[in-house]
Amino acid sequence: MTSLIFLGTPEFAVPILTALAADYQVVAVFTQPDRRVGRKQVLHESPVKAKAKALGLTVLQPEKLGGSPELEQAIALSPDLIVTAAYGQFLPTRFLKAAKVAAVNVHGSLLPKYRGGAPIQYSIINGDAATGVTIIEMVKQMDAGGMYAQAKLPLTRQDDTGTAFAKLSLLGRDLLLDTLPGIIAGTAVKTPQPEDLVTFSPTIKKEEEHLDITLPADKLDNWVRGLRPEIGGWVSLNGERTKLWAITPLTDTTTATPGTVVARTKKRLVVAAGNGTTFAIDSIQPAGKAQQPIAAFLNGAGRDIQEGDLIIA
Repeated sequence: MTSLIFLGTPEFAVPILTALAADYQVVAVFTQPDRRVGRKQVLHESPVKAKAKALGLTVLQPEKLGGSPELEQAIALSPDLIVTAAYGQFLPTRFLKAAKVAAVNVHGSLLPKYRGGAPIQYSIINGDAATGVTIIEMVKQMDAGGMYAQAKLPLTRQDDTGTAFAKLSLLGRDLLLDTLPGIIAGTAVKTPQPEDLVTFSPTIKKEEEHLDITLPADKLDNWVRGLRPEIGGWVSLNGERTKLWAITPLTDTTTATPGTVVARTKKRLVVAAGNGTTFAIDSIQPAGKAQQPIAAFLNGAGRDIQEGDLIIA
């Protein structure tokens, strides 16, 4: 049976690992170290670690792969394949060369568009009509290897990073399973990436989580959906850091300054955005509180908000 080492961390990689474990000999699984999350700093293992343990697979979690004892252990395994899917660390060239057949990556974009660590987020943020998955050969330069196969996924205004991740995970799983036999047999063709079409998707920075209320409402919605569900975009609402989890761009226009309330009822809050556009806030999270529908907010912390108030900066 063909042996492989798998490297992945988030939920995106779980269906891929599950499918590989059914058809191949997975000799080791690399994933990021357990992290403390939330106010109580509870130690959490990655989704890939949880699945690997359930499958009875060997799990390795070096803080940094390069120079680690785990790297030497992996090289000594001399696998036929190395497969990665959203692992989150740089892979040393000597490790990639340890694969007897190939080292391949399941990348969540239609390369050469969106090389880097946040391709799915950027496809939503930029309002792309479609995204996809590319199976590539792993090389020293990030996401620059030859392309074995691609599959496209349409995006809608209802999609966010979470829904796109889930769909692309299954698409990537199926595409990888279809592609690996040709790679193993030596019949798969690699297509070079056109360098003049390369774009990048660097990891979202902390300052980019602050939503720009001067953007037109549709572009603001792209950012809200692109940062959902893991991060959440925030605004300063009446001086308090407040997350906007869902908004609806409207066709109504206004001359009000962006951030001004243009309509308010017991269950609805409409705010001005850039270029005279407006949007309704659907789901909100005040500082120190849980996410809630706008009606609950207006009945509580937002009860004093009135039409004409400049509430968002």
